[in-house]
Amino acid sequence: MAFIPGISLNGADSHCFVQAINGKTGQTWYFRFPPKAFKYSRKGFWVSVGPNLFSEKGIELNLENEIGFFRGKLEFGEPACFPVSIGKPGIMGWYRYVPFMECYHGVVSLDHAVKGSIESAEGLFNFGNGRGYIEKDWGQSMPEAWIWMQTNHFEQAGTSFMLSIAKIPWIGSSFTGFLGFFLHQGQLYPFATYTGAKIEKIDQSIDKLSIKIKTRKFSLEINALKGQKGSLKAPVSGNMERIIHESIDASIQIKLYDERKNLLFSGTGANAGLEMVGDLKILSV
Repeated sequence: MAFIPGISLNGADSHCFVQAINGKTGQTWYFRFPPKAFKYSRKGFWVSVGPNLFSEKGIELNLENEIGFFRGKLEFGEPACFPVSIGKPGIMGWYRYVPFMECYHGVVSLDHAVKGSIESAEGLFNFGNGRGYIEKDWGQSMPEAWIWMQTNHFEQAGTSFMLSIAKIPWIGSSFTGFLGFFLHQGQLYPFATYTGAKIEKIDQSIDKLSIKIKTRKFSLEINALKGQKGSLKAPVSGNMERIIHESIDASIQIKLYDERKNLLFSGTGANAGLEMVGDLKILSV
């Protein structure tokens, strides 16, 4: 399951919402609330949408509309956090300080334990011994085209991976930018356009995606396989009008090599999030 709280401020149809997606079936839900139902904290990750609470410590759900309902509580373990400093303010690096980006990205928790249960019209979901991940986006619009993938359901708990590649508007032009990380055995391998990393390959078919990324010290080979697709709403100039498709039961195979081509890790992450949106040819390298 994925739950997405948010707010759309656009004058004509301002509202806050919670989107939900069932990874096994691809079914999605969109629960609307008035703008005043949205509250947040400036001191940490804490958002409420009506009676629904989302934070680093867990979520509480009381959602219902004509399509379905979700009620329950999940508790999160200690989050694995992306290191933040003045010079590197999160996963976007110095791009975080650029004032005219159309979309900003942050990672709240790379990985954490999950326990609890959620009741729905589809039955009772038990999340005992589960793993969780939290990220956030803010801005006016999502990119024209992008790839996003994430999984932290590897054989060894505590292993987590995320990659985002997008067409970035830039001072009257555009470029293909990317950011991501691989976490394993407590060691974080960040990679992004601003770190000097390079995308050497993007190969796409209807259901598969192969990517190779190289940095000065290591290289990553990524092979992703789509799962069930669900339809989600995304912003266009602040309006939640764009329909995108996301799988959250995809699979992602990761191979990590050092600069001498020694294999450091090989494994497949299940229950993976995967989005391939727009004309991906414009992301070609």
